[in-house]
Amino acid sequence: MRILAIETSTEYCSVSLWQDGVVTGESKEVGQKHSEVLMEMLGRILDTAGVKLDQLDGIAYGAGPGSFTGVRIACGVAQGLALGASLPVVGICTLLAVAQGSGQDKVISALDARMAEVYFAVYEKRNGIWSTVCEPCLRLPGETPPVEGIGWLGAGSGFAAHGDVLQARYNSQLKNIDAACVPQASAIAELAAPMFETGQGLDAAQAMPLYLRDKVALKTIERQQL
Repeated sequence: MRILAIETSTEYCSVSLWQDGVVTGESKEVGQKHSEVLMEMLGRILDTAGVKLDQLDGIAYGAGPGSFTGVRIACGVAQGLALGASLPVVGICTLLAVAQGSGQDKVISALDARMAEVYFAVYEKRNGIWSTVCEPCLRLPGETPPVEGIGWLGAGSGFAAHGDVLQARYNSQLKNIDAACVPQASAIAELAAPMFETGQGLDAAQAMPLYLRDKVALKTIERQQL
């Protein structure tokens, strides 16, 4: 099975190719230039592997949450390529991709959502399968949901932006923090592979981003209050 994966929800732009469990890819910190570099990166990874688009079994993408523009880019490119090649698609939550990429089995995922908030979710891997302990949500760092138990890894840029608040909130429950962990296409591919294998791929027309925030800007008075 061959799966192409795309992730552009943060300042990183990454692409990966899954071939029967072997993942190759490329990741770059590009700021807001995803649209300028993504297609070149995709072409390069396919050319290097000697794989054509119509030889793929599906396309996976980071569905969000994350940068509004970045999430739309990944979703739109995945949808366009899949429509052109008649391929199914799978969207993967970026918070779950953070958990997958962390290398740990108990993960509190938090991504900086700007506007003094975080995208937040909690996952635990049991027998190689992720279960959702806390569904993805948008919260102020001091109002994230409670988590039971100990031995959790705090992962994601939310811990870089609001680490003091989140560490105080979960205190002795955290065994470590990886604030540099970001969603990557390699994790997207790993999570999407079993979904494609079990026929859970969607028609490309159904590719949708995952937005947890409807409002993308604050009024002047709201910024002053923050």
